Amino acid sequence: MKNIGVWLDKEKAQIITIENGKETLKTIVSEVEDFHIHGGSGTRLKGGPQDVVQDSKYLEREKHQLKRYFKNISEEIKDADAIVLFGPAEAYLKFQKELQENYQHLNIKIKGAINADSMTDNQTIALVRDFFKNQ
Repeated sequence: MKNIGVWLDKEKAQIITIENGKETLKTIVSEVEDFHIHGGSGTRLKGGPQDVVQDSKYLEREKHQLKRYFKNISEEIKDADAIVLFGPAEAYLKFQKELQENYQHLNIKIKGAINADSMTDNQTIALVRDFFKNQ
């Protein structure tokens, strides 16, 4: 049985594969840009020149970059028997939603989605091992 745990945030995904008691860890780095929108480079005076920031352009680009990132992760976990997703914030939840909408064959293999802060590689492996041990 091939159990896979995926810890992910917007920067990287760590894929832990447990098969026949052997654990492997693979890291996929995302290409999602970190957008820092700085407006108002003009004057501080009321009615002075102001920058117009196109939030929608940045958000649309981020959405496409996330889709590509999630596709790369999905390719890596396509032959899993069971999957657990975890990570900080909401990236793992967005990935779970992407699986529900576009990767139904992987979505049915999800056994859990857990909120977890940043961890060392060993902590990540231990979390996945313990999760599947208790299943």
